[in-house]
Amino acid sequence: MKEKVIGGLNRVALAVNSNRYISAIKDSFYSLIPIIITGAFATLFSSMVFDNVNGLAKIKALGWLVQLKPISDAINYATLSFFTIYAVFLIGIEMGKRNHIEGYFPGIIALMSYITVNPSVYQYLDGKKTLEIANVFAKQYTDTKGLFLGMFIAIVSVELYAWLSTRKSLIITMPDSVPPNVSRSFSALIPTMLSVGIIGTSAFLIQKMTGMYLYDIIYNLVQKPLQNVVQGLPGILTLMLVAQIFWLIGIHGNQMIKPVREPLLLAAIAANTEAFNAGKALPNIITMPFWDMYMSMGGSGVTIGLMIAVLIASKREDTRSIVKLSFVPGLFNINEPLIFGLPIVLNPIMGIPFIITPLVTGTIGYFATAWGFAARAYVMVPWPTPPLISGWLATGGNWGAVATQVICIIVSILIYLPFVQAMNRMNPKQDL
Repeated sequence: MKEKVIGGLNRVALAVNSNRYISAIKDSFYSLIPIIITGAFATLFSSMVFDNVNGLAKIKALGWLVQLKPISDAINYATLSFFTIYAVFLIGIEMGKRNHIEGYFPGIIALMSYITVNPSVYQYLDGKKTLEIANVFAKQYTDTKGLFLGMFIAIVSVELYAWLSTRKSLIITMPDSVPPNVSRSFSALIPTMLSVGIIGTSAFLIQKMTGMYLYDIIYNLVQKPLQNVVQGLPGILTLMLVAQIFWLIGIHGNQMIKPVREPLLLAAIAANTEAFNAGKALPNIITMPFWDMYMSMGGSGVTIGLMIAVLIASKREDTRSIVKLSFVPGLFNINEPLIFGLPIVLNPIMGIPFIITPLVTGTIGYFATAWGFAARAYVMVPWPTPPLISGWLATGGNWGAVATQVICIIVSILIYLPFVQAMNRMNPKQDL
C-alpha cells in the first residue's frame, strides 16, 4: 500500500513538472520575483524613510528626505503597477523556448495579443457625467488583477504562432541574397498577423456575444474565486499540506505547488503594496511573505523548531551533528541538508510533526493577523530572510508580527520535542 501511494505521488510529480504550460509559468515567476522585491522595497523606503509622518523624514534634521519620496513612488509604479505586462512577456518567451523559438519575439507576440483583447477606452465618472478617455490602458489590465488572463493569452498566442510558423504555405521565403534578419522578419509576418488577428477577433466576438470583455470573464470566474479560496485559512492549509506530503517522499514540495501558489500569493502581496501606497486598507492577510513568515521559518516544516528541539533534547550525536551543520543554512530558510540528512524524507517519526507544524503556525499567524495583533504584510521580502527580521521588514516594522513569529517558533519547538525524544530511544544504527 505504501509503495502504491508513493508511486502515485511520484507520477503526479512527474506529470506536473513535465507539463509545458506549468513549467513555463513557474520559470517565468522566478524572473518576476526581483521585480516584486524591487517594488516592495521602494514602498518600504517610501513609508519608513521618506515619509514625514511615520518615517525618518519626520525627524527635523532629516526632513529633506521627504523630497526623495517621488523616486520610490516612481519605482513602485514601474514595477508592481505593470506586473501583468512583465508576466505576459516572460511567459511568452518561455513558451517560445518550449516551441523551439529562440529570442524575444514570442514575448512580443504574447504582449501584442494581450493588449489586443483589452479595451483601450476608459470610462471615468465625473459627478453625474461619464467621460470616455480613448487610447489608454487602464491599470486593472496591467497590475495583478489581469494576471490570469495574461497567463492564458500568453500561452494561447504563442502556441498559435508556433503552429502557424510550421505551415510552409504561410512562410514568405526570401532570396539568399537578402540579409538573414530581414528574411526572418518576412518569415514571421503572416504567422504574426494571423495570430494577433485571430485572438483579437475572438475577443471581439466574445465581448459582443456576452457583453463582457475577456478580462471580466477570467477575473470574475477564475482568478477572484481562486484568490478567495487561498485567502481563506482552509485553502492555504490545504496547499501547505500538499507541499509537505510531497516533501516526505523526497520531492521538492514547494516546486510542486509553485504554479498555483505563486500567481495567487505574489498577486496578493502586490495588491497589499499598492493599497498601502494609495493609503487604503490592506486587503489580504495571506500573501507570499505570510507563507514565509509563519509557515516556513527555517525552511519547509518550520524546521527552525526542530533544530532547536534537537539541540535541547537529543542525546544522539549523529542527529546533533547533522543539526549543527544545518543550523546556519536553516537560519536563512534553507533546510535541504536537514530534510535529506536527518532524514525527514520517508521518516515515519519526523514526518508527523513536519506536516503538522506549519499547519499550526499558519493558523496562529492567520488569527494573530485577523485579530489585529500582527500587521498585514505589504513588503515582499526575499524568502531567505531570517525569521524575526522577515516579519519586521514585511510589515514595515510591526513588532506584533515579530512577536507572532516568536510564538510560532516556541510552538514549533514544543511540537517537535516529543518526536525528538522518541528518536532518542531508537538504535542509532537503525534507519530512521
